[in-house]
Amino acid sequence: MATFAHATPQRCADLGRALTAAGLAWSDNGRQDAPQYLTYTVTDPHGRTWRISPATNFQISPSSPGQIWAATCGALMTTTPVLSARAVAQRIKDVPA
Repeated sequence: MATFAHATPQRCADLGRALTAAGLAWSDNGRQDAPQYLTYTVTDPHGRTWRISPATNFQISPSSPGQIWAATCGALMTTTPVLSARAVAQRIKDVPA
């Protein structure tokens, strides 16, 4: 069974700080109490909407335990690999128009 214990309040706060530091507008759905339902909505510099969610425990590499976030953009029909908070924010910020 998939678990989401790695999506701790600290890691959620780290993601929020990374998104803010990257200059991205974002919000979350307030479901830190149930990380399997937790979603962040982010607007990239080109006005596209991205959804960031924590990966399942099966998607996280033991050699990279800080990489727990994956983002999808419907407009681009793309999903990022599982990345760290800083890397996912930078990836969203840097996607070309």
